[in-house]
Amino acid sequence: MKRKYIIPVAAMVLFAGALVICRAINVGGGSVPQGLENPLVVAMELQYPPFEMTDPSGAPSGISVEIAKGLADYLHRPLKIENTAWTGLIPSLQTGKADLVISSMGITEERRKVVDFSIPYGQSGLALLIHKSSKVSAFEDLNHPSVSVAVRSGTIGATIAGEKLPRAKVMYFEDLAACVLEVAQGKADAFIYDSVTVYQNYRKHPATTRINVTPVPGTGSNWGMAIKKGNRELAEQVNAYIAFSLKEKSFDAIAREYLGGMVSFFEKNNIPFYFDVGEK
Repeated sequence: MKRKYIIPVAAMVLFAGALVICRAINVGGGSVPQGLENPLVVAMELQYPPFEMTDPSGAPSGISVEIAKGLADYLHRPLKIENTAWTGLIPSLQTGKADLVISSMGITEERRKVVDFSIPYGQSGLALLIHKSSKVSAFEDLNHPSVSVAVRSGTIGATIAGEKLPRAKVMYFEDLAACVLEVAQGKADAFIYDSVTVYQNYRKHPATTRINVTPVPGTGSNWGMAIKKGNRELAEQVNAYIAFSLKEKSFDAIAREYLGGMVSFFEKNNIPFYFDVGEK
């Protein structure tokens, strides 16, 4: 994917060699070699493919990793990714172990109390995996005594079902695969989960399932890059990068590398994709 950053030619020549070296060494963690100062340290939990994950060699990979690389390029800084457990992401900012968090993190008022957020760079919501012969077509159809809904215990989908579907038969499972199987075999009408997982499992079971990826009401949220409270300089730089990338559709290009078929599906059905922030 090509990125169109306007950089003076002389500066580009001097910087290119160092950038290649520092990114090759620092992405994935480890110490910063002498002479490569001021790395951009990005914390993310590498457990949410295809956004945050590792490749077969164990190196960071995924859409968020590519976004972080683009930001480091934009700022002319070497990149260091710290694989951090979800519960440790915000503390890593507060203790100065990371400069920012890029980890598909939703912007919430509760989190705003302890960190600053960039402008939104992505959006997400829950979707439905539906058995092909079910009469269900949307979330509004689920709250009926004849409808069975599979949810994964401890997820937002389970919370939403418990709160908003008092008349439905809600079935709780520990494993993702069990929820999918219930729908694929017709034992449940629908499964509530994130749109990437729903789409991927629809592709695995096209003969017995269909999907509705319009965000389930009340589950839509904007993603932001979290920054330590009061770091206005970095916040302004990050916001400039996000605004530029959204305008140039750079994030969409990255998404197509990892989710080409899903992007096309969203476009075909006129549904906003992850990086169609603010669009209808």
